[in-house]
Amino acid sequence: MIRVVRTDSSNVDFINLVAKLDKDLAIRDGNEHAFYAQFNSISTIKHALVLHHNEMPVACGAIKEYNLECMEIKRMYVEQEYRGNGFATRILKELEIWAKELDYKSLVLETGLKQPEAIALYKKNGYQIIPNYGQYIGVENSVCFIKEL
Repeated sequence: MIRVVRTDSSNVDFINLVAKLDKDLAIRDGNEHAFYAQFNSISTIKHALVLHHNEMPVACGAIKEYNLECMEIKRMYVEQEYRGNGFATRILKELEIWAKELDYKSLVLETGLKQPEAIALYKKNGYQIIPNYGQYIGVENSVCFIKEL
């Protein structure tokens, strides 16, 4: 059974999944990890999702306001052994629904070139590559996307 819970960054399951995400990213990003980590604090996230499979928390994602019309997707993660089951797409779709309910017009996100599965996920779900925005301008390892809602 799949259950998606709307929560915030104080949720213990969300915190634990993000800790696993950060371990994975530290390996993938190597020396660049500290640069990215400074933009990924979860202390103020008000809109987080945790996907449970048979009551086990196995995936997460979040959105936070980027500007008055746009939310930014943050902290997308699926446990290694649960990948390939559509859970990332489910989280992404639920985040899109939530952003629409909050009257936002678009979603942006940044991912790294060392995360090809993430790039494929976003392209498959209608996200378009855009020039790097904000703190990612000029960062060669970053790929930024947008999707109009």
